[in-house]
Amino acid sequence: MLLGIDTGGTYTDAVLFDHETGQVVAKAKGRTRPDLKIGIGEVLDAIIQNPEVVSLVSLSTTLATNAIVEGVGGCVALVFIGFDAKDGENAGLVKALAGDRLITIGGGHDPFGNEASELDLAALEAELKDLDVDACAVTAKFSVRNPEHEIAVRELMEERGIPVTCGHELSSRLNGPKRALTCVLNARLLGMIRELSEATRVMLSERDIDAPLMLVRGDGSLVSEAFARHRPIETILSGPAASLIGASFLTGVPDAVVSDIGGTTTDIAILRGGTPTISLDGASVGGHKTMVEAVEMYTHGLGGDSEVVVNDRSEETKLILGPRRVVPICLLAHEHPDLVHSTLDAWQYPVKRYDGRFIGPTGRQSSTTLREQAFLDRIGDGWVPAGSVISSSVDGLTARSLVSRGLAAFSAYTPTDAAHALGIQTDWDADAAKKVSRLMANSDTGKGTQVSLNGEEFARLTIDTLVRRSAEKLLDAALAHDRLSSTSESPLVQDALNRHRGVTRIDVGLDLPVVGLGASAPVYYTDVAEQAGSHAIIPEHAGVANAIGAVVGQVRITRRAIISQPSKGKFRVHLTESDRDFGDKQPAIDFATHALIGLAERDASEAGALEVTTISAFEERSATVGNKEVFV
Repeated sequence: MLLGIDTGGTYTDAVLFDHETGQVVAKAKGRTRPDLKIGIGEVLDAIIQNPEVVSLVSLSTTLATNAIVEGVGGCVALVFIGFDAKDGENAGLVKALAGDRLITIGGGHDPFGNEASELDLAALEAELKDLDVDACAVTAKFSVRNPEHEIAVRELMEERGIPVTCGHELSSRLNGPKRALTCVLNARLLGMIRELSEATRVMLSERDIDAPLMLVRGDGSLVSEAFARHRPIETILSGPAASLIGASFLTGVPDAVVSDIGGTTTDIAILRGGTPTISLDGASVGGHKTMVEAVEMYTHGLGGDSEVVVNDRSEETKLILGPRRVVPICLLAHEHPDLVHSTLDAWQYPVKRYDGRFIGPTGRQSSTTLREQAFLDRIGDGWVPAGSVISSSVDGLTARSLVSRGLAAFSAYTPTDAAHALGIQTDWDADAAKKVSRLMANSDTGKGTQVSLNGEEFARLTIDTLVRRSAEKLLDAALAHDRLSSTSESPLVQDALNRHRGVTRIDVGLDLPVVGLGASAPVYYTDVAEQAGSHAIIPEHAGVANAIGAVVGQVRITRRAIISQPSKGKFRVHLTESDRDFGDKQPAIDFATHALIGLAERDASEAGALEVTTISAFEERSATVGNKEVFV
């Protein structure tokens, strides 16, 4: 039997899968808690009766994806070698660092792997004296051609006990600033994936499940838990990739638009011939363009637990959904009924900024400023009304900082609350959902008028907005896949979605069915697909498709090398570990091929593969300069 586990921001799913019959033997869904062990333990207890039958455990997760979308993660520093601060502006480094430390020092190499400037370790040591971070990212100019400067900095950092991620370990492609961005995100996720791995290991051990633990990468392939610990960035889009594989397995539909709606994000991909497209240029998540090869996925901060905010700055758009995930009020009331109901019952008109919102600590530990610690002390050990501790703009900034670092969480109105208020969902406290819907209905729009007449109307507006935004995102994904310049924001596309009929008839729609996945897919996706001009397919196990996909994948490793020609008659093979020169092209190609096969087989073994099959390919690029061929 194979055990598949998916840990998302809202739910943790598990399936027991018989790989001989291809049948789901058992499945379970539980809530993801700040202590990940709780949710994992609950779903394991629900489906595991005979632990000895489990031969493999495979884990997929959206935690890394969610963290990037929401801007959550550890405090990091970037050591930028051979670059200056301006080099990273176009690559989005400033946004990725989000105020974290940028350290620029001398060093780096040229395109052929020759040292361009001496590594300035003295400057780095001076910067390290007051450095207090969870992890460090290290990127040097042309480190993919010669990584010695990154390795030297890594050794210095590790002597001080600082976890380190090096750019040359994550990608062999050129583009230092983009590699640095990928490196920063990886460093920020180290603690999160370590926490998930350890939580899973502990829960498996306590239940006497002795089986290899694998993680799903963003391209849908599997790697060992130890492999993923060092490269957590490769687990971005892990959950969506697993969902795609699960969707293909569950439906047997070769061509479809697959959309997985979770609590935090909606992940959309195009399935052609039963397989997803891999983005070789790198996955884009949360506005960050990475160098991680993953499924070509369109991820948006739109989910069942997206925060709903009344837009008081626009006369056209009444509601803003996401990208921040919050705890639904109906769920908080289910766990803390006295606090939530007494607060909502005491509310008085008019609606103030933090009315109907709560804030609480997550229990995670990290370094804090004096102001942040004082704010956490005011919150105490449990949830409190947000307005009772946020009384100024400085308090608001402090609260958002703590939330972005995963040290605190908000509870607020969400589409999940709207669904409970309307009776579409019945999992949590519907009465609390109705109360907070009435409160939100009294909020003012950009016109200065009340947003809705009553709570039921506001809840319906929320659901309609989610359906409309979801349909727009489906069309955006399809238009981007077809390389068309239009987006859902185009006036013509908007008119088509509004079913414009006059002298002209404007229509736009998907030419493929929509496979809806996720626990709330049955709630929304019949309407979403219809609005996008298609029809929905919602498979029987839609809510646990990601956990199914986690156990039907395979280990797949890719290794690359570059051969450059620094001078006439010299061909240089650039490997991650070292360089080697040859006097002719063919020996260089032969050496590179042999070395890469060995490295790929080693990595595949470390990633958990028992049997390895290798495929090699060679791409040559050359240019004619002055009637002579130059190898590039």
